[in-house]
Amino acid sequence: MDDFDQAFIQAPEHRPKLSDAEADGIPTVDLSPIFNSPDGTFPDDLVRQIASASADWGFFFVVNHGVPPEKQRRIEAAAREFFGQSLEEKRKVRRDEGVVTGYSNTELTKNVRDWKEVFDFVVADPTVVPASPEPDDDQLAKWTNRWPEYLPEFRKACEEYVEELEKLGHKLMELLAVSLGLPAERFRDYFKETTSFGRLNHYPPCPSPELALGVGRHKDPGVLTVLAQDDDVEGLEVKRKRDGEWIRVKPVPDSYVVNVGEITQAWSNERYESVEHRAMVNHKRERYSIAFFFNPSHSTIVEPLKELIDPENPPKYKSYSWGKYLSNRMLSNFKKLNVDNIQVSHFKISN
Repeated sequence: MDDFDQAFIQAPEHRPKLSDAEADGIPTVDLSPIFNSPDGTFPDDLVRQIASASADWGFFFVVNHGVPPEKQRRIEAAAREFFGQSLEEKRKVRRDEGVVTGYSNTELTKNVRDWKEVFDFVVADPTVVPASPEPDDDQLAKWTNRWPEYLPEFRKACEEYVEELEKLGHKLMELLAVSLGLPAERFRDYFKETTSFGRLNHYPPCPSPELALGVGRHKDPGVLTVLAQDDDVEGLEVKRKRDGEWIRVKPVPDSYVVNVGEITQAWSNERYESVEHRAMVNHKRERYSIAFFFNPSHSTIVEPLKELIDPENPPKYKSYSWGKYLSNRMLSNFKKLNVDNIQVSHFKISN
């Protein structure tokens, strides 16, 4: 135990229980009615399902989601091939403070190092963002992708995959809009200059899985996250809203796990809530997952939507700049800070 790096060790209250309960209750939403609807409208039953899943859990599976299985298989194979390279090869496309795309195995969540390695890439290349989190700095920066030239098919597999996931993200936002009583297209304009990105995750076997986490507890800051889980190896855990228990998410074949991000929590004025989740590791088997973070333009000012505000439902959040928020969060992935990284709760209006 002495040789286990202290940087990975979670505080006792945040360490995983290796026997946490499996979740039976996380809803599964069948999206086939979206693709079969002749007039493009959503059946009431589907709208109700997405509303209750977003309100009660903040997490749900989607099946019959329209993403071609061969594109899923191709990116899974690409991820395994990339992470199977030597550390020297992977470090040729290493992330650092000035470059947020590429490979990393030193990421922090809530100031504790995660037991994982990742490869990040932006959907819009380049992606325009604020140069710094400072409120009075108006300068913009461009994030560009770094691709491993020694894997010729890798870039294509990643780009084709997120193209499909972006379409799915828009469909899900149309459904969420209707479930909130809004026009289906209500959210589309926010994504004209997307800051969405994809992430390949690899969690190697860990000698002390009772002390470390693949990803520490966190909420996702964006609009939606769409996760392809490893079908064979469990790891994702969700904090159940009704009792605060950590629940293991059993993989469902050919599905994605969707979770509501903090922007959607603010837009919906807390009708829908982002919930904490984390990734476990185990000492025998490696695990892979692929995340798609659906994020709006950097210029988006996030605040509760005016249509959802009235005297009985006053706004619960002050407005904030998504671009500044994003650049602050990216900084906290690289540097150990003296405080927890910024959360949507910092903008909560206290009653």
